[in-house]
Amino acid sequence: MKASGKVFKYGDNVDTDVIIPARYLNAPDPAELAKHCMEDIDIDFAKNVKKGDIIVANKNFGCGSSREHAPISIKASGVSCVIAETFARIFYRNSINIGLPIIECPEAAKAIENGDEVEVDFDSGKIYDRTKGTEYQGQAFPEFMQKIIKAEGLINYINNK
Repeated sequence: MKASGKVFKYGDNVDTDVIIPARYLNAPDPAELAKHCMEDIDIDFAKNVKKGDIIVANKNFGCGSSREHAPISIKASGVSCVIAETFARIFYRNSINIGLPIIECPEAAKAIENGDEVEVDFDSGKIYDRTKGTEYQGQAFPEFMQKIIKAEGLINYINNK
């Protein structure tokens, strides 16, 4: 399983209120959430993100509330993967539960820049910055997590069993 796209880069402590502002939480449709994804930190994100693009951030991405709306809005916006130094634990689990691939790799998170073209191989955990010609070793997904992501989330995975 692989992902590749242009990078949108953010810093430390990007919380769930920034990922999807609370004023949009009563929108039940993921496509509606996607229209407002990241708007409080990057007003043009929803206009500029393309299917397959990648978010890269520093420490503690997804901190804050436990709402699943945050990873849902990211996935619905077309983002194929989030790479960060570290993730808030609840965001990490919510992402896997809804089928959004995320990968921790401090070296990649620090070195990759906004606009770089990046490819991620989830089987090996390798992250390739095609713009710079660099390679990083991230944390590979265990097989069961890959199955959940391929099924587009935990509920689909369980229903298919």
